[in-house]
Amino acid sequence: MVRNVLGSILALAGATAAVRSPFRAWYDGRLGRHFRIGELFSGAGITDAKAELFGSLFLPFAFAALLTLIGVALRSRLLVAVAGVLVLGFTVLWMVRQGQAEGSLAVAGDGSGLGQGLLSSFGGGVALLLGAAVMRGRARGRARGRRLGRRAPAERDPAPADPPTWQGEPSEPTDPPAWQNRPTDPSEPPTWQNRPTDPPPAWQRPPER
Repeated sequence: MVRNVLGSILALAGATAAVRSPFRAWYDGRLGRHFRIGELFSGAGITDAKAELFGSLFLPFAFAALLTLIGVALRSRLLVAVAGVLVLGFTVLWMVRQGQAEGSLAVAGDGSGLGQGLLSSFGGGVALLLGAAVMRGRARGRARGRRLGRRAPAERDPAPADPPTWQGEPSEPTDPPAWQNRPTDPSEPPTWQNRPTDPPPAWQRPPER
């Protein structure tokens, strides 16, 4: 959550700097919105002709800002990163074409060289890439929510345990002892009565004469 907020702030700040850069001086006091976007891809290169607002460098930077707004709303790191690459790409391309037109690029304190608009464009592109790197993204946030707020199906609905073996098996009747299976005859005396009597002990016998 915190990383998404910080990344969004960086991305929005970078998009704002990129959109404002065409309204500042880029080279020799010439504003960025005066450079035609078509001259960056033509063989003639950059000329002194002025461009309309939506035919100048403002157009790609405005499109990058729109991508940034959508990316922040959807928490999409990819869209924010694409916006940063778009800003840096057009900035570098302009430097290459301007260097070809002038023969070299110079930085002067009197405003005759590279201006604040170019610096603002570079800073905006870098801020957009940093914002995309800091953001966690939408997929990770959902996965983290599943880990913290939801339990796995096995934890919510555990499968019933199998009953013990002694509960699941039908009880088998046990055979009664052999002495219980023996048929009883009412005329037959008990076994202990049929035993022959043992002779009395010697001390009970009468003396022999």
